[in-house]
This record gives sequence, C-alpha cells and structure tokens, in this order.
Amino acid sequence: MIKGLKELLDAHPIFGGMDKQVRETIAECGEKIEIPEGKYFIREGDLADRFYLLRRGRAALEIHVAQLAPVVIATRGENDVLGWSWMTPPYLWHFDVRAMVGVEAISINAACLKEMWDTEPELGLSFYKNFTPIIASRLEATRMQLIDMYGRPRSQATTWGLESGPPAKPTPPGAKVT
Repeated sequence: MIKGLKELLDAHPIFGGMDKQVRETIAECGEKIEIPEGKYFIREGDLADRFYLLRRGRAALEIHVAQLAPVVIATRGENDVLGWSWMTPPYLWHFDVRAMVGVEAISINAACLKEMWDTEPELGLSFYKNFTPIIASRLEATRMQLIDMYGRPRSQATTWGLESGPPAKPTPPGAKVT
C-alpha cells in the first residue's frame, strides 16, 4: 500500500522539527510523481514553479557547454530535495535535471506554497528555517568542487595570490639589476 502524501512528508528529513499542521498544509500543495529513466523534468531557463522531494531513484543536474555533451555537476537521490530556483527572482531553472534511474518524488507547487505563506507567515518561516541549511550545504559543496578543479597545492605561495610567491621588493633607483 502506498502511503498518503501527508505521511510521506512526515517521513522526509526536510520536515524534521516542523509542526504537524505545517506539514499538512504543505501536503496540500504537493503531488506524487514518477519520472522514467532518461527523461528530463527540469530544463534550464524554464519557469521554476516547484521543487521536488526525491523518494526513490537518482537524478543528474546537468549544464550544457557549447559543442560538448551535457556535464553532470551533481546527482541527487533518495531523501534529497531538488530545486530552489523558485525561491528567488527571476524564478528560472539554472540547470537541466534528468532521471538517471526512474524517480519517484513529491512535487511541491511553489505558487500554492507562497500563497499560503501570505496568510500564514509562520508556515513560510518554518519552511525557510529547514530549507536554508540545504542551500548552504549545496553552496559549500560547490565551493569544494571549485577548489578541486582550480585549487593549487599549498606548497605554492597561494597566500600571496601569485604563482611565484611573495611580491618582489622594489629595486632602489640607480641600483644595478643583475
């Protein structure tokens, strides 16, 4: 037997610590969906009007680089939250997302959620308190990826911001340069 949407939200880690009534209200904006393997369900530049709570499967976040195959920059799986572009203008997706393995998810309609926040601000506050750490951890993961890609060994004089070490002392006027 498939659990109801409210029970699925109760079990999802992002809602830990949220009041039961808040979870029930959020459930009113959700629906269960299935995405077959290989199908794109988010496209860069499209309106970001929802987010996804992944229950099963695996999804790849991809960017397109001219004349290259799509580059997978991250993957998301069970119990992950996917998508936060709906939270900030211009409300457009920044990546493509493809189901690597068939995905079962809960799709939460952002407009519905935001409408409820207008009448119940504590709902929005509670949600943001739980969602913000996810955003922060994703930004930190991106920072670490950039360090992996562009970082230099500590043995180089990176503390000076130069490859060759500390800046040279200026040569006094009239000194002979060898």
